[in-house]
Amino acid sequence: MPSIKKVAELAGVSVGTVSHVITGSVNVSEPLRLKVQAAIRELNYHPNHVARSLKTSKTRTLGIIVPDLTISFYPQIIRGAETAARKRGYSLIAVNSDDEGERQRDLLSLLRSQRVEGILLVIAAAPLPLNQLTRILDDDIPMVCLDRTPDRIPVDSVCVEDAEAAEMGVAHLIAQGARRIAIVTGPLNLKNERRRLQGCTQALRKAGIQPEEELIWSANLRPEDIAADCRRHLAHSPPEARPDAIFCTNGQSALGVLRAFRECGIRTPEDIAFATFDELTVEDIFTPAITTVVQPAYEIGFRAAEILLDRIEGIANHTGAITVRLPALLRVRASSRKPAPSLQNP
Repeated sequence: MPSIKKVAELAGVSVGTVSHVITGSVNVSEPLRLKVQAAIRELNYHPNHVARSLKTSKTRTLGIIVPDLTISFYPQIIRGAETAARKRGYSLIAVNSDDEGERQRDLLSLLRSQRVEGILLVIAAAPLPLNQLTRILDDDIPMVCLDRTPDRIPVDSVCVEDAEAAEMGVAHLIAQGARRIAIVTGPLNLKNERRRLQGCTQALRKAGIQPEEELIWSANLRPEDIAADCRRHLAHSPPEARPDAIFCTNGQSALGVLRAFRECGIRTPEDIAFATFDELTVEDIFTPAITTVVQPAYEIGFRAAEILLDRIEGIANHTGAITVRLPALLRVRASSRKPAPSLQNP
């Protein structure tokens, strides 16, 4: 098995230079870095990170916990975080909490046992009690929350301007002529869901529309349960009693609503206009294409990892919590547009 000494000999540099290239701990000139990397590839050398971490107490590894790796929003966050980590010579371990607080706690323990140097955390929808979550976030390991932020706990965080983004989506539906807009939310114990609902009702009030409690449908984040709930609201209502538009505050709710539309034979936008927070998937899959408030998922992950690495490396000079709020983008597509008037023969 090739050693670091063999790499140094082949590259014509010192062992220390090879170590600096591998760890990224010291800047190395570009010509030397390329020579070392070429020698590593030629010898198929694999650094012993475990041995190095035992010696230095540094693993140069981060962890990230997300609710569900199959939801397209989270892999984009992970990609952004991984890019930022890789630029600083760190690797990233991604794990899935299934949106359960107890599993999230177990995963935090697992990542600590792997000696990660910092953790990126999307808080579970079924969270731990506040006192337990406080103890976790106050631990000595650096941690940054992303997408979902905790209540009443100061912690570094990166997410979108939730209220402003949701207000933008509902304001668009109003501009298209909608007046009875149903709002489908996730669990309102989550701060970001409450903020998005606040933005929705603010858009209604600005347009002179009084929010109707019976048009605020709160559910969990399981599309099958959301679909069943929407069917109850839609299936037995005459067309004139239905909302003329629906806005969802998250992508999982949107999937449930679209399923209910299909099962109830409701067309969008002809019967009910539709828009949602979060891109669902590639737009070609849905017909019509879905109007979406798009979060900058990649940038959320990238910025969160940068903040975490600055904390780890002592670069961040903020004594209090760092709060980053990014703007969202409204992508208007066919699901929310007024249908063109049909042409009639004279």
